[in-house]
Amino acid sequence: MTNDPLILALETSSRIGSVALASGKNLLAQSSFSGPMRHSAEIFPAIVGLMDRFGRNPQQIDHVYISAGPGSFTGLRIAVTIAKTMHLANAAKIVPIDTLDVIAANVTEILSTTHANTQELLESNSAVPETSPARPLPINKIAAILDAKRNQFFIAVYNHSPKADNTPQDSKHAIRDTQYGIWKKTMPDSLMTAARFLDEFAQPGHPIYLLGDGLLYHNDKFKADGTRLLDQKYWSPRASNVHLLGWQMALAHQFADPLTLTPKYIRRPQAQEKWQQR
Repeated sequence: MTNDPLILALETSSRIGSVALASGKNLLAQSSFSGPMRHSAEIFPAIVGLMDRFGRNPQQIDHVYISAGPGSFTGLRIAVTIAKTMHLANAAKIVPIDTLDVIAANVTEILSTTHANTQELLESNSAVPETSPARPLPINKIAAILDAKRNQFFIAVYNHSPKADNTPQDSKHAIRDTQYGIWKKTMPDSLMTAARFLDEFAQPGHPIYLLGDGLLYHNDKFKADGTRLLDQKYWSPRASNVHLLGWQMALAHQFADPLTLTPKYIRRPQAQEKWQQR
């Protein structure tokens, strides 16, 4: 038997939820929900299914990593509640991960694609020269985008550094890729309009690459000379990335206090905002 902690990773912040099971740094399996906003109906069957598949039970879970927001208010509460329950039942340690970091971590999969065609990795309606060579994208700046409703978006920006040390320091909000270096968050989670984002970050000749579910119905608002939309398959957060980033933080002993753990909303629920305006 391994001494690595048994880890449950939960992603319920966005439209399509997922759960993952891992042993230490090794991802065992991931299970995605069958459709949008199926979190409450499918999360427990998905967890049980993974446990049964590997002959484990919930009492053996040592760590719970969750996508803690921003995102769906209901989905975030589900993940926090499960994490706190696991702590009460098993003394499981909890690591909350920024949802925009979870989305941004999809870039590690993009860069690991060998002999990738640039056009295939971008949305077909992005402005990319037809003569682009078949090679991995020279991406050095990305933005993760979520829809915050009312014509606003949750956005974070990340810059790439080609070298990364192997120490667990500064693991929070840093996405490590052993092959390509490290991505550092250079603009923290912010609430802004698409127009403001383009004004600050769209620079012709120095494109910023965009991903995230916030583009699903609003990608036209983010099209400009200085932006590129990555393929839609890289837009959604995944439980496998929750595990990837959570393990980095666990190595640095960056666990949450279960008593004070709350979702990262950034803004209040719409009902509360309307009440405050009365």
